[in-house]
Amino acid sequence: MRAVVIGAGIVGLTSGIALRRAGIDVVVHEQAPEIRAAGAGLGLWANALAVFDELGIGDQVRAIGKPSEMYFHDPAGRLLETPEFGAEDHRYLLVHRAKLNDLLADAVGRDNIRLASGFDAYEEYDDGVTVRLADGTSEDADVLVGADGAYSAVRAQLVPGFPAQEHRGHRVWRAVIPAAGFTVPDDRLILGHNRCRGGYVRTHDGHVYWLLNQFDSPPLTGTSKQQVLERVVHLQEDGQPSLLADLVAATPEEKILQNQIMLVPPLPHWTSARVVLAGDAAHAMSPHITAGATLGVEDAALLGRLLAPGGDVPAALSAYETDRIPRYAHVAQLSAAVEHAPTPQEFARHYAAFSHWMLSPQPQQPEKQAVQA
Repeated sequence: MRAVVIGAGIVGLTSGIALRRAGIDVVVHEQAPEIRAAGAGLGLWANALAVFDELGIGDQVRAIGKPSEMYFHDPAGRLLETPEFGAEDHRYLLVHRAKLNDLLADAVGRDNIRLASGFDAYEEYDDGVTVRLADGTSEDADVLVGADGAYSAVRAQLVPGFPAQEHRGHRVWRAVIPAAGFTVPDDRLILGHNRCRGGYVRTHDGHVYWLLNQFDSPPLTGTSKQQVLERVVHLQEDGQPSLLADLVAATPEEKILQNQIMLVPPLPHWTSARVVLAGDAAHAMSPHITAGATLGVEDAALLGRLLAPGGDVPAALSAYETDRIPRYAHVAQLSAAVEHAPTPQEFARHYAAFSHWMLSPQPQQPEKQAVQA
């Protein structure tokens, strides 16, 4: 069996690893000329780490990360307690996206990755799929995996009429800078006023990752740094010093990433007989739950369990869709509860409820075994 994966991001590379481990020949196509990652810090929850353990790279992933905890405070520094949930519901691993991508690319095998090789279209047959690439070449395979992100070109052909949409008014700013010159005694995530959330987290290599996001943001003016500094006041008590403001002020303008958050609307289907979507291509959602990569890694693992050499590809992809779509419908409900929480305390409680659900063992269905012909 042969698989073509479109997209060399975290989910695409993890899909490649999982499929290779299942005994499938894999080639990963990436339109960029190099392996790279948009964004800065990335949280991996225990369910993603379990996948990486299953794939034999868990220790390597932990070696480039820092164990962290997702607790929230108010602007005065008071902990917003969630006593109905345990410590395990708050723990995650903070890694740098670029370092994780490099690690995953090595695990796939660089010889199995084709750079500067964007997707153009596919033609599907009863016994396979032909993938046409932007450079005029083509690949024949048994299955095509679209892991090409929120703006997925594979999705545009498989499920036309469902482009990525703006999460109107939701913007995020973030950066990673050296911690030298700052005393960062602990990690801090703050739920503030005017629908703002932000904070800072120490990384394993002497840097600090800061972020700020806002729902219902007014139109932007000024530079990215000015935009953050205008909003950071919503995360501090009047007249009190703010380490977050100091970190932002010390960040070079060109290091600040500012994004309009994009969403993929619920799709009527994720698969055909030979084509399947994974990760943000299928379910890009707001990063305020900081679990998009973790959930996408689960997609990759399930594909690796369901597909097998000599197996029934259409049946495997059908089983994948039957499992994933209801799960993400529930994720969307939990995510909306966090976003629309009326108070910081309710935000913290709904967030802990989401992570508790995500980390709880899911019942294994019979169809989650490799589907044989």
